[in-house]
Amino acid sequence: MVTLFEQDARQAGEDLNRDFFHWNRPRVPQAVQPHSFLAPVRTVLRTETPDVYADLLARGAREYHDFDWFGEHPPHRAGDEDLVTLRTRRIVLEAALTAAVRREPTVDVRRGCRVRALTFGEGRPVRVTGVQVGAETHQADLVVDASGRRSPVPAWLIAAGCRPPVVDSHRTGIAYLSRWYRLRADGPRDPGRVKSGSAAPFALAGVFPSDNDTFAVNLMLSTGDPTRGALTDPAVFEAVARRFPATAAWLDLAPEPQSAVLAMAGLDNRWTSLADDDGPVVTGLVNAGDSLIHTNPTLGHGVALGLRAAQHLATCVDQIAADPIGYHTWTAQTLRPWFDAQVTADRANEQRLAESSPSSDRRAAALAACAFDDPVVMRARAQVRHLLRPAHDAYGTDEVDRHVTAWLAAHPDFSPEHDGPTRDQWDALIPG
Repeated sequence: MVTLFEQDARQAGEDLNRDFFHWNRPRVPQAVQPHSFLAPVRTVLRTETPDVYADLLARGAREYHDFDWFGEHPPHRAGDEDLVTLRTRRIVLEAALTAAVRREPTVDVRRGCRVRALTFGEGRPVRVTGVQVGAETHQADLVVDASGRRSPVPAWLIAAGCRPPVVDSHRTGIAYLSRWYRLRADGPRDPGRVKSGSAAPFALAGVFPSDNDTFAVNLMLSTGDPTRGALTDPAVFEAVARRFPATAAWLDLAPEPQSAVLAMAGLDNRWTSLADDDGPVVTGLVNAGDSLIHTNPTLGHGVALGLRAAQHLATCVDQIAADPIGYHTWTAQTLRPWFDAQVTADRANEQRLAESSPSSDRRAAALAACAFDDPVVMRARAQVRHLLRPAHDAYGTDEVDRHVTAWLAAHPDFSPEHDGPTRDQWDALIPG
């Protein structure tokens, strides 16, 4: 039996648009930001909860295979079937999961109930024996902290005399601004063969096709950019977005705006381990989701890594309840490398956006560019993007090297460049 304590009394229901656009969720700022759910989301759901996956599709979520870019897929290789993005707003996933939990007789959901403390037993390391909710104490064989990036659990453990959790935190100087649109029923439906992202030296722009004819336009820039505040004006936001080919193609479809400009910043990458060099700092308790690994959403890792942790927990719960060291080892080996990759990518993005400096690595730029011409390189790109292979493995093959070399030979004048506006063009759109 699983008891789930959820401090928010409201739940995702049948009116997706009402829940998405009008549910004030200050503790979940990412809920209204655009999402693209990577391969592990689809794989875990299809494996563990096929009813949830079917419900997602019925509610309007759409599958997009990375090879769809080419129109005709190349000859199949093992693993190609997993290179699928699930295009949908987060609220659709929440609604499908909520409906499934309501059908599950072994799950008791207590909404509007905030856990205010842990209960502890004797021994070293200390064992968590349950939680306190209001005046009640609930005993548990295993407590899972899934309370997000602002989890109070580390402070509770220190106050109880445990060794402190090991926290590795990296602030990102990146800000996001997004706006949602809906395609008109009587208007054009498809922008044609256009990439999902464009770049200026100091900003990135992207489009997120989603469920039920919705899509989001997103701008990403340095938190130190002096024009960031002006972009919350919808007219300014749209004028700037129209200077990027990727987002302009979708705005040219004359969609209906569905939201204000939604800003998000103050983000970090944070890894919180409940084990140190001496072993677990506590037993009877593990963390998952953003309580364990919180990543800046640039690469879209959050839900994918959260579901992988949930799958492992569900598979090995008896062993983890008896001794969590195996779970901590698994997270370090399986999830931590993707955290480190996010930190590395964010540092490079932050520096490039702040300094407005183009990439000086011609071959690395060619690797990104030729993926949209060459299925072999696109496959490697997709494997990395979908958390299936680390970059050095996927890109470090002789085959990929040959294909990139051939592409460069066919494009002797290629040099890293941007398709977005210059700084002067951008600044001219900002009110003085």
